[in-house]
Amino acid sequence: MKIQMFIYPGMTLLDLLGPLQVWSAWPGAEIQVIAQSMDPVPTDSALSVNPTHVLDEAWENPDIFFVPGGTEGTFALLGNEDILTFLEQQGGSAKWITSVCTGSILLAAAGLLSGYKATSHWMARDMLPAFGAEVAEGRWVIDRNRASGGGVTAGIDFGLALMAHISGDEKLAQQVQLMLEYSPNPPFSSGTPEEAAPDVLESVTAFFNAERSDRRAELLASSTARYQSRHSN
Repeated sequence: MKIQMFIYPGMTLLDLLGPLQVWSAWPGAEIQVIAQSMDPVPTDSALSVNPTHVLDEAWENPDIFFVPGGTEGTFALLGNEDILTFLEQQGGSAKWITSVCTGSILLAAAGLLSGYKATSHWMARDMLPAFGAEVAEGRWVIDRNRASGGGVTAGIDFGLALMAHISGDEKLAQQVQLMLEYSPNPPFSSGTPEEAAPDVLESVTAFFNAERSDRRAELLASSTARYQSRHSN
């Protein structure tokens, strides 16, 4: 099982660590953490991540190709032709094309989710149809050989679900879940827009909208135009 995880500056750390922790327990797994250089990659938290390989060392045919999400770092890549081309190439040969959070926006912009059901962070799901993807609800969504997780903390659920699906062995995923003592019991019921109190939802939505800068809108528009020019037929 060759698992390839693409990382980039500004990604959300937990988007990566959730599935990485789960899949590290996969018997016989080999994992590449790939980036544009071997320099430590800063995340949106206080920690940076050390890649294991650079782009031109990436396996050409991984079993799982994975992309985490983020905010400004993610949307900055929508204007990076080299990265979008790399994602498109890796997705063309990977057996499974996967993401957590807004990583699905990057996959979609690279043309890898056209005609597939997918999910993302709740604040970004509405961007998927612009790239030909069909929005689906859920902590994780599996459609043929595409798998996507919702926002941030959904990465553990997504990782376990995909492990069970690919291996055909729910017991393996259950054993990993027990090893991780993964039995969520959050102190509040405020983890989705449907659960959150109206004033909490309003404040968080206002925060995300404020973060949607003119530059982000410009990048999204140019990336959508790129997608349409490449996939209009």
